[in-house]
Amino acid sequence: MVMTQVTGDPAMATDGPATPSEQDALAVASCLFHGFGDASRLAILRHLTLGEHRVVDLTRHLGLAQSTVSKHLACLRDCGLVTSRAEGRASVYSLAHPEATLELLAAAERLLALTGDAVALCPVRLREPADA
Repeated sequence: MVMTQVTGDPAMATDGPATPSEQDALAVASCLFHGFGDASRLAILRHLTLGEHRVVDLTRHLGLAQSTVSKHLACLRDCGLVTSRAEGRASVYSLAHPEATLELLAAAERLLALTGDAVALCPVRLREPADA
């Protein structure tokens, strides 16, 4: 993927603008990371690492409104991070790619440990509404 090509040999990096295909790949990656870009969605993903849950279960465990949980699950489903299946009148949600999601969350924890409080001062974070 385009994102990882620039992390290899600096001699292989290009100085010019990204090609359309690179821009497309970065846009797709940005959409994926959008799924991880909200505290409530992260809490939902972390909870789904424990196994399948219905919206009502997530609502109770996380203390979020049903509409909020449903909205975030729709985003996570659109990003390809969760799947759902019908069980009676309810939908049961689970991680679409549990191993890869756990690996990414573990990598994020390692990076957070390295950046310390610097990430808390991110100007983008300060501009975003609390319950986006």
